[in-house]
Amino acid sequence: MSHFDFDAVVKIGSMALIRRKDNDLDYNIFSRLAKDLRPGYILVSSGATEIGRIDYMKRNGNELKGDMEEIKADYAAQGQAVLMQLYRQFIDPRYSVRQVLVEHNHFNDHEKAEHIRKMFFRAANQNAIPIVNYNDPVSNEENRRLEIMALRQENAGEVVECVDNDETAAVVTQLVHAEKMVLLTSTEGIYRQPGDPSTLIEEVRADTAEELDAKIDEMMGYCEGASRVGAAGARAKLQFAKKPLEQGTMVLIAAARHRLSDILAGKVRCTCLQLNK
Repeated sequence: MSHFDFDAVVKIGSMALIRRKDNDLDYNIFSRLAKDLRPGYILVSSGATEIGRIDYMKRNGNELKGDMEEIKADYAAQGQAVLMQLYRQFIDPRYSVRQVLVEHNHFNDHEKAEHIRKMFFRAANQNAIPIVNYNDPVSNEENRRLEIMALRQENAGEVVECVDNDETAAVVTQLVHAEKMVLLTSTEGIYRQPGDPSTLIEEVRADTAEELDAKIDEMMGYCEGASRVGAAGARAKLQFAKKPLEQGTMVLIAAARHRLSDILAGKVRCTCLQLNK
């Protein structure tokens, strides 16, 4: 792993796991991604809430009705089981799979963060692959907002919110000092003109963190919208990538339809960001 401690942190978004045309799970994506995972990788997987919704509809013929916070928790709890079942089905049977459900307070407390970091390292040394997701089933949005507000008042430094799994992936990447962070999406990367793959920005490099931040800020101006309600979109991916990039991590934003091994090997077109060494 060179001077890095982990090979890669990989994050996949909800919409990359769904076939939009028929509102069903994309089992090819699950299979393709899972088969390339191995110890030394950490997967941050979104999708529990949306997949839980789809699974519930398949079994009951209708969607849940009532309080949206309760519905989100119920869908997320149902979807977590489906997510883990699918990843376990397709990951190489030689490797163990370990679910890690996190909340914002785990990363804003040094002792809790250190506990998680050590668990990741044990997994790598015990032939296991951690799969991380925010613990939505037990998270109340109003309580989360109040807790984050209190943390901001107490701490002079930055507060980790983990509202978006792009942030969770970035925080985990920093925590374990990973060589690469891969953000898998439904597009090939960042486009200068949204929706036009011919304008893909393939490589962004700089000699200093300040220079790279400036280039990222320019790229953020090309981003608009998100793939689903509640998502922060490509702009957030770039913003959250800044801290891992400062520590020397290579950040790759790529389409989930490609094999992870090909993305990591530089065999497919994607957006690659890195500080010059």
